[in-house]
Amino acid sequence: MRNIVLMGPPGAGKGTLATKLREELNLVHISTGDMFREAIKNMTDLGKLAKSYLDSGNLVPDDVTVGLVKERLSRDDCKNGFLLDGFPRTLVQAEALDRLTKEINRPIETVINLDCDTSELVRRISGRRVCKNCGAPYHIDTMKPKVDGVCDLCGGPLIQRPDDNEDALKIRLQHYVHSTKPLLDYYEKKGLLKNFDSLGGIERLFDEVKDFLASK
Repeated sequence: MRNIVLMGPPGAGKGTLATKLREELNLVHISTGDMFREAIKNMTDLGKLAKSYLDSGNLVPDDVTVGLVKERLSRDDCKNGFLLDGFPRTLVQAEALDRLTKEINRPIETVINLDCDTSELVRRISGRRVCKNCGAPYHIDTMKPKVDGVCDLCGGPLIQRPDDNEDALKIRLQHYVHSTKPLLDYYEKKGLLKNFDSLGGIERLFDEVKDFLASK
């Protein structure tokens, strides 16, 4: 069983890395961002609440997020391991995650942190596009679709998320510096943290992470 938390600032490559690791290790990729976007698409009460926070670059309240994550990790498809992307983001969330994973007997075993400088984060975030229909990720520079503006998988239109712009990114980075970075110390003290430089590109990063996990 491999239960992994992926950490790093917005745009560091967590989602792309998780997709490749999921395919390689046959793990479930759990993105809290995707869960909230699904709720927003379905216009649930939770989705409407989450939208007001995400559109402005702010974080969804802890109690809402913790409940959603616990429900998701308890499902049968997570019994052989999972990749948790986008949670925890605060010490309160990390402590809650420790408690809930013990309750369901699926403790976190490894925390992978991706480092990346700010200028590269801005380039990556501002160029991101996603399929409006299926959510497949693209980038105007590094992950172009075969047909401009059209998803390779389902033919849906590619859009830029409301929070994928420089102004919203600055707010998200402020949250990261003040709330999320202290988690690195928290997990390092637990002996769970491993840092990787994501500037070298996704293929190099994937190989390094895969080799590290194979050695554990």
